[in-house]
Amino acid sequence: MPTAPDIITVTGVSKRFHLHKEKSLKGRLLGGRRAKEHTEDFWALRDIDLSIPAGSTVGLMGSNGSGKSTLLKIVGSIIQPTTGEVLRRGRLAALLELGAGFHPDLTGRENVYLNAAILGMTRQETDRHFDAIVDFSGIESFIDTQVKFYSSGMYVRLAFAVAIHVDPDLLLVDEVLAVGDEPFQRKCMDKIRSFQEEGRTIVLVSHSADQVGDLCDRAVLLRDGHMAFEGAPRDAIRQLRAGFEEDRRAQEERRSDAGQVGSRGQITSVELLTRDGEQVREIPVGGQVVARVAVDLADVVDRWMMGLTIETAAGQRVYGINTHMAGIDLKRGGGPHEVQFTLPQVPFADGQYVVRIGIAEVPGEMIDSREQAATFTVNSTTPGNGVVSIDTDIAVLS
Repeated sequence: MPTAPDIITVTGVSKRFHLHKEKSLKGRLLGGRRAKEHTEDFWALRDIDLSIPAGSTVGLMGSNGSGKSTLLKIVGSIIQPTTGEVLRRGRLAALLELGAGFHPDLTGRENVYLNAAILGMTRQETDRHFDAIVDFSGIESFIDTQVKFYSSGMYVRLAFAVAIHVDPDLLLVDEVLAVGDEPFQRKCMDKIRSFQEEGRTIVLVSHSADQVGDLCDRAVLLRDGHMAFEGAPRDAIRQLRAGFEEDRRAQEERRSDAGQVGSRGQITSVELLTRDGEQVREIPVGGQVVARVAVDLADVVDRWMMGLTIETAAGQRVYGINTHMAGIDLKRGGGPHEVQFTLPQVPFADGQYVVRIGIAEVPGEMIDSREQAATFTVNSTTPGNGVVSIDTDIAVLS
């Protein structure tokens, strides 16, 4: 089977920004040559090499400040790299910033034509798609209102509606799908899936592991401006979480050196057990899992709660509960405590699952959390797919 040609090739791309310690423009002007002494270089990206084949959906992942949005803007030619080059082909549509390309003093109608022109559509093409754009946005009543009076949701509705009607070969999306109500987000997801079926290429930045795991066939993990991983989304999510855990431990060590660690409490151990108290790593569908969590709290913690969340390896939440919502009051006071969650029947489908544990004060200030407190695997022979395993009887009636 022939491989698809690359639609994006990123070679040796680095991006440097100059950070000015002098906060005011007046200070920079009066400082003259000395202003350079108050400037330092910040490399947002270093030596990125990446090839994206046509028809793929790639998620850019990483913590805040890792370089995701910078890379997406360079791919979209919004900013230029300091070194390296980006080769790209096909028609591009980009949703990189909320309302980018919109003029606040123009009406929604006028901005549709302006934004469409920026994205490469002719006046005739915009005329032909105008009704469909407005219908998709769902803001017909406000199309002749100046966009400076729009809510953030209305902004992104109109911007997304224009972008998808450009008929792009390549769609760049940066977190804007987190804006808008649930029905509109669902409409956007349906449109993206139709783009995938049509063989278009999508590159998206998202902090949602669920979204990346659901939509993407590849993921790129950035860390401190470097490309730390490229491959299957589930592996990228696992490494992202491992990085979060590493950062958390490093922060604990720094706090420990400063004599601050454990000021309110911490999770000391998490065990997954069978009914008989033996450690478990694999269970059959419908098997039982017992999560036993030990914590050490300071005397300053009065009312507190513990939460347990189970997610797929791709980051999709399948179950979550905490003691507060269950109406259980945990013992007050400092010192060691132990809480046990018993799941008598786990109906999950075949695959690996991640357990997250968190403890917080009531009404909710976080005390400590473990992003990957434990993992377990479910082995299933039941046909079908999805997150849960259901024995289904199929009868042929005619």
